[in-house]
Amino acid sequence: MIGRDSLHRRLLTWLLIPMLVVGSLVLWQAWLDARHTADRAFDRLLEAASLAIAEQAQWQDDRLWLDLPPAALEMLATQHDERVFYAVVDARGRQVTGNAALPGDPRPDSDDGDTLWYRNIDWKGLSLRQGIRRSRLEDWRVRETFEVRVAHTREGRDNLAWSLFRQSLAYLLALAVLSVAALVIAIRLALAPLTRLRRQIRERDPRTLAPLELALPRELAELRDTVNELLMRMRRVKANQERFIGDASHQLRTPMAGLSARAELALRQSDPAAWHEALVAMQATSARTSRLAIQLLSLTRLDNPEYQPDLVATDLTAVAREAVKEHWQRCQRQGIDLGLEAAKAPVWINGLDWQLSEALANLIDNACLYGGSQVTVRVTPSPPSLAVVDDGPGVTPDQRLLMLRPFHRGHQQGDGSGLGLAIVDGIARSHHARLVLDTARHTGSPGLVVALCFDNDTDARPTPRPHASPSPTGKEETP
Repeated sequence: MIGRDSLHRRLLTWLLIPMLVVGSLVLWQAWLDARHTADRAFDRLLEAASLAIAEQAQWQDDRLWLDLPPAALEMLATQHDERVFYAVVDARGRQVTGNAALPGDPRPDSDDGDTLWYRNIDWKGLSLRQGIRRSRLEDWRVRETFEVRVAHTREGRDNLAWSLFRQSLAYLLALAVLSVAALVIAIRLALAPLTRLRRQIRERDPRTLAPLELALPRELAELRDTVNELLMRMRRVKANQERFIGDASHQLRTPMAGLSARAELALRQSDPAAWHEALVAMQATSARTSRLAIQLLSLTRLDNPEYQPDLVATDLTAVAREAVKEHWQRCQRQGIDLGLEAAKAPVWINGLDWQLSEALANLIDNACLYGGSQVTVRVTPSPPSLAVVDDGPGVTPDQRLLMLRPFHRGHQQGDGSGLGLAIVDGIARSHHARLVLDTARHTGSPGLVVALCFDNDTDARPTPRPHASPSPTGKEETP
């Protein structure tokens, strides 16, 4: 059954429309040809009748005289009971004889010889076909000119034209039926490979991502290759997901096993001090596990291609101030100097403030875990960028690309999970920004700069809203 918006229906429609137009033109031409053929057939009768009348004209008693035989008009009569009219007019315009005062030749007087001129006229409410012959007496004494005017109604012509047109119409309709049948069969045969491709895709196991193997025409072979490329990308995504799940399971299994071991060890003790020590260790392990779970959820959400929220006007300066305010006390307890370098004027981009805050949280945590004693959040207006700078040991250039992989840690010491930079990289890609890792200093400790560089976005429009006040304890400098 042909679908309402199927490819079969579209092809049939777009092929039938030109055929219908061409068929209409052919039918119109067939009707014109039938009319022309009927006129030529009946014009020969007018020609024969006018010639017979002209041959009977004589000069007698100083005037034009005509003895019209009945056969001259009988040849114009047909089985359609047409009405026949004739008139003979001399050179002075006087009607010599006839059964109707037919109009004459409107053309200027000219010597065209013994020829017949045809025209269609409406005379006294009748549609007539008229023939006018200008003739001359063939007498050596008199060269008198005269006109023979003959006409008859169009019943016979119209009936002959319709008869010829009906024959052409029957032939064209039979040809159209055969053409449409051949067209339908041709379209079905042409779309048969597409049907085979659809069946093979429908019958496949949904868990199978193997490429399609099916001989197809060139156009459909391109579609098959495109589907195979999609399957190949899905295999890679599936492999990455399986590897991610395996790594996540390993990362979660280790702290969970530690919690279980600590709890079992504490149950064997009777000293409250041992219990307190076990609880402190278990609390630290559970905090790291909770943060790891949160990071896993964030990374999974960023890797979801269907999760693409609309970007809105966002002030990088306000985001940086909030991040510094939120993490300042924790950094102070760890002996880390956290500060902010930002301009007083807002730096607007199209983005999401909560994602940028999460990116800063991960960068600040990484800097606190692997950096030195000083961490700075930096905002630059042109081009817009958001960076975290530390004075730690830094990352060598050959390790910077590997740092963006999930669960990869450049330093084995520390409590990091290796997900922070992967999450920041995902946030940068969702904001169409570049993630840049570079050396912070050229002398002394190299340090590390991790920056999100945004494009100059002229469409970002500031939305009036209150800005968060800077932390009274965080340092702020205006470059």
